[in-house]
Amino acid sequence: MPPLRPAVFLDRDGTLNKAIVRDGKPYPPSTPDEFVLLPGVLEGCLKLKKAGFFLIVATNQPDVGRGTQKKEIVEAIHARALQQLPIDCVEVCYHAGRGEACDCRKPAPGMLLRAARALAIDLSKSWMIGDRWRDIDCGHAAGCRTIFIDQNYDEQLRAIPDFTACDFLQAAAIVLNNSSQPHTP
Repeated sequence: MPPLRPAVFLDRDGTLNKAIVRDGKPYPPSTPDEFVLLPGVLEGCLKLKKAGFFLIVATNQPDVGRGTQKKEIVEAIHARALQQLPIDCVEVCYHAGRGEACDCRKPAPGMLLRAARALAIDLSKSWMIGDRWRDIDCGHAAGCRTIFIDQNYDEQLRAIPDFTACDFLQAAAIVLNNSSQPHTP
């Protein structure tokens, strides 16, 4: 059995790409053309990849389950992300999140656990980077360290992240500067 490797799990909207913000709440792009990387994302991803991390997108896309977005559009957005960034895989929850039971919709850790099994990932040496409370809670539930990118949304965190960053490049630097330290969830 190969040794377990660490990963950096990445939320998509508001972490890797610009979210569409309306009334203080973030929304995903509605077309591939609206998918625009945030400054420093490519550079940060390249640094993390060079350091040996798997890069895995873990994203809730409930609009598909709610019938307000087509799955093909979301997949086209992911294809664009895979063209632009050195991502190893994309984990997606399409469930509507309205009373629908699933183990993959963040804050549940299902997407991270599934990727960990498939790619032999050491979750105790892994990280979750995101811009919403669900990302932080999900990372904690999976046993990862967490970094909150504060985008000043009109919502509160429910759990305290291990670190807070102002942007993705700072989050990547936090991972690189703190990965040699032991993590006890």
